[in-house]
Amino acid sequence: MRFYSDENFPLPVVSELRRLGHDLLTAFEDGRANKGIHDDVVLARSHRLHRVLLTINRSDFRILHESGREHSGIVICTFDIDFIGQAARIDKMCLQIQNADGQLIRVNRRG
Repeated sequence: MRFYSDENFPLPVVSELRRLGHDLLTAFEDGRANKGIHDDVVLARSHRLHRVLLTINRSDFRILHESGREHSGIVICTFDIDFIGQAARIDKMCLQIQNADGQLIRVNRRG
């Protein structure tokens, strides 16, 4: 799956998702980190790039989704220090979803 991670998403999860074969662009790599860019602009950027947004900022992006904003999918994750496990759960979720467009997908930590 093609992902876009916001600036707060854990880099070890990014690395593991890449190792699992996912195409992932970070906000930092896109030149958009540490600039105070609003979440709606981040979501629009991921949509323009046809990438599913990865975030641990669950409440703000849930609100954006519920507002009816067009997007290529949002994966909201609970912060989890088991980075490898979190990447595996995201990878497993990808196998279950044909098309993430417009979907809000929750990936929670175990337990």
